[in-house]
Amino acid sequence: MSPADTKTVEARCVRLNVKAENAAALAPAVERQTLTRGPNDLLIEVKAAAVNPSDVKAATGLMPYAVFPRTPGRDYAGVVIDGPAGTIGREVFGSSGDLGIRRDGTHASHLVVEADAVVEKPRTVSWEEAAGIGVPFVTAMEGFRRAGVPKSGETVLVFGVNGKVGQAAVQIATWQGARVIGVVRKAEAYEGHANAPIEVIDASATDVATRVRELTGGKGADIVFNTVGDPYFQAAHKSLALRGRQILIAAIDRIVQFNILEFYRGQHTYVGIDTLGLSSAATGAVLRDLGPGFASGHLKPFPIKANAIYPLERAKEAYVAVAGSSRDRVILKP
Repeated sequence: MSPADTKTVEARCVRLNVKAENAAALAPAVERQTLTRGPNDLLIEVKAAAVNPSDVKAATGLMPYAVFPRTPGRDYAGVVIDGPAGTIGREVFGSSGDLGIRRDGTHASHLVVEADAVVEKPRTVSWEEAAGIGVPFVTAMEGFRRAGVPKSGETVLVFGVNGKVGQAAVQIATWQGARVIGVVRKAEAYEGHANAPIEVIDASATDVATRVRELTGGKGADIVFNTVGDPYFQAAHKSLALRGRQILIAAIDRIVQFNILEFYRGQHTYVGIDTLGLSSAATGAVLRDLGPGFASGHLKPFPIKANAIYPLERAKEAYVAVAGSSRDRVILKP
């Protein structure tokens, strides 16, 4: 392929030039960067990109391998404007563990990414919705891929059920025919989409493990998806069925009490998921497993509120909103 065959574009990119102490100290600038694709890459015109908590953490120096200066952003949706034969004009979306952290990411007008990293955008899903699928659904699906995809007849217990990963886990588990019990830390209903009724346990009012045993005839949960980490570690452990699997994706305090005897007598499996360890191509493979669910309507993107959409020039406001644990899916539009 000669240089003449490759389209080069002047992209407008949010740039983090130095790490900040905290979200309030972030000083993102919008700068022009020249992007050129490699022979197996796609050049994408970004229509929308989500902001994830990990984007903000990496901006404030909480990830030692994050490079500076860089363009942040892991999730995106857009149109292929240059690439290998047959790719131009495709409407695609994707996510990544390294985009926006180890290399330039998606908070820009254009993006260069490997051809096998992208997934076709369903026609029924808007640009903003497609951009918001990424990290939460990849985290949930990779957890189930590693722990065993839930089956009809199995019970899945989700701690932090109203968080975005929690909601994605509920959607995937109920799509597969499993029964889901959700845990919330104060009295509230499940607020996401599901393909079956969800029972909710208020952890502030009830002993979770006792209630799980009551709801499952003493058996316990086949899979516990613990999106919160150590605060629920004991409750999750005590809720597991024989040969149950606990998926862990987060921690507040890193050290927990761990009963080895109960662990091996219960024949339990603990699965740790860090989507930052997945390349763009590996992330694309996970998203492709979810494609049929979005196509059939069993999986639905998160609703995007108009006041949670920001232009690139207001990236700092978007990052501060996410750092303030906004429950909305926050989107940047170039």
